[in-house]
Formats: sequence, structure tokens, C-alpha cells
Amino acid sequence: MPPSSPESRAATAADYAACRTLLRGGSRTFYAASFLLPRNVREPACALYAFCRMADDAVDESGGGLAALIDLNARLDRIYDRNPLPVGVERAFADVVARFAIPRALPEALLEGFAWDVEGRRYEDLDALQAYAARVAGTVGAMMAVLMGARSSDALARACDLGVAMQLSNIARDVGEDARAGRLYLPLCWLREAGIDPDAWLANPVHSEALAGVVRRLLEAADVLYRRVGSGVAQLPLACRPGINASRFLYAEIGREVERQGGNAIARRAVVPASRKARLLARSFVAAVPASRDAPAPPLAQTQFLVDAIAACAPRAKVAAAMRASGVPWWNLYGRVLWTVDLFERLERREQVQRFAGD
Repeated sequence: MPPSSPESRAATAADYAACRTLLRGGSRTFYAASFLLPRNVREPACALYAFCRMADDAVDESGGGLAALIDLNARLDRIYDRNPLPVGVERAFADVVARFAIPRALPEALLEGFAWDVEGRRYEDLDALQAYAARVAGTVGAMMAVLMGARSSDALARACDLGVAMQLSNIARDVGEDARAGRLYLPLCWLREAGIDPDAWLANPVHSEALAGVVRRLLEAADVLYRRVGSGVAQLPLACRPGINASRFLYAEIGREVERQGGNAIARRAVVPASRKARLLARSFVAAVPASRDAPAPPLAQTQFLVDAIAACAPRAKVAAAMRASGVPWWNLYGRVLWTVDLFERLERREQVQRFAGD
């Protein structure tokens, strides 16, 4: 493909709109929660998530092929050369990368996690699983922290903790769905300790109390990380905290819903009811001003390389200036919470209509 023209390389309002459209169709939870973020963070955050969504879809749609990963790495080359392809999502992400000085090691690690999926890797223990989660989710948490002007080691470590915890929640929720697709993410040593042969179970994925115990164990590991996130949230600009708390509380509640199902992640996919989402979103507003800060904890060994990569990248003064110039006053957050609750409900109704139409 010939090099793009200078005009095609500059991000436009239409490019950012394309990011929002992609997320509204494929990342509904983030799309709704993003409205709790101030606009100066929401727009670049949508570009970041849209790039991650696009990359994930590209790998899935290729059937998990290596060619898709080679192409994505080539696209990343162009993005960091400030010569993105004339595609809205990529132009917007290139703009974000340049404006916020996002180290290349972060999106590269994300693509490495996708490569592990293509390889069909399984994970022997929690440490190995967290190394995977650090790449496919911790990277996103770290990049989000950079967008919000967080550069301290503790704030970045907690952002990575949140990403890893959210991924563990997803894995616990999707055990059955993953197994039916031939994928297994639960720690293999935990399965064997519970008397479950991983290969035999994957050939016939059925629920059992032993399996429920493994799922609960994974949720407990996620909860350890969720509890550590508060000190990082306290270091974010006040206007950013409800949006991050919304993600934190909503994903943690996925685990609670799995527990309400008796740890059965095979029969059906756990879904948090809209009424409970509304309460959690209201709580995200109340928790925007934490009562206290927990003592700092070191980064997970598996996410240390992400924290180090950001520390090695000199922050740009205009990042901090942009945060100070936030256009959304903190006292308007409650209105955004109410609006977001309504948006969740509308998106869920649309998803139900689409599901019934497909049936």
C-alpha cells in the first residue's frame, strides 16, 4: 500500500466519532462507563479502547492466524512513525500516542498477549495467568492511567492491578464459553489439585463442585487486586475517579454474580442486572472521594515491566496541563451517573432485541 498523504494522517473529529461508534457496538460496558469521564479524557480513552477492540477483532476474524498479528505489528509501526493508515481508529490512536507519550512497549505487550492466544497457551499457575492478564488487560489499565496524567509508580501499579483483576473476572465468567471454543485459562495446577484432569475436562466441559471451587479461587485472587485499587484511584483527578470506580465495581460484581450461581460458569454467562448496575454506578460517585488511602503495595511482578516502561518515558508537560484544564466540573458528576444508568438500560434493551432477532 502506498504511503498515506499528510492529510490522511491527521486525526479528525470524524475519526474520534468512528471510535465511539465501534465501542457502542462492541464494547458496551466501557462505552457506557466512559460517559463518567471528563471529555478531555473520554475522547482519547475511546480511541485507545477502539484500537484494542479493532486489534482483538482482527485476530478473531482471521481465525486466530499469525498473519493478522504480523499485520497488526506493521500497523503499530506506522502509528509510532506518525504515518497511520487512513483508517479512523488508527489515526485517532496515533494522535493519542503522540499527545500523551504512550510508550510503545504497552501496545506491543497487548499484541504479545494476543499472540499467546493464537498459540493456544495454557497457564500452569496463577503467576503465569497473571502474566497473560498483564498483557491483554494490564496494558490497557496502564495506558488509561497515562491519559489521566498518572505517572507515579503506585498509581500505575494500581491501574495495572485493576486491568489484571478485570481480566480474571472475565475468565471466571467465561469458563464455559471459552471451553466450548477449545480454550482453557484456569490455572492447570489448580484444576489438578481439585481432582480435574484439564484435557479430559476440556473434551467434556461440565460443571462440578470441584470446578466451582477453582472458579471461586480465581475470583478471590481478583478480589485481592480490586481491594488494592483504591489508593491508585485516590491519585487520579477527581473528575476521572467515578469512571474508573464504575469499571472497578461493575467488573467485581461479575464475580459476585458468578458466586450467586454457585460458581457455575458453564450453564450460563453471568450478567449483572441493570438495577444493580445503577446502584454500583451511584456508588462510583460516592467513592470518588475516598475516606482513606491504603498503604502502597509494590506492582505485581508480572506488571513491573509496564510500570518501568512508563517511568522511562519522559512525561509531556501538556499532559498535566490538559488535566488541569478539564472542562467538566466535579460537581456535575452525579448528572453523568444518572445519564449513564439510562444508557446502560438502553444498550441492554438493544442487545436483547438483537438477540431475539438472531433467534
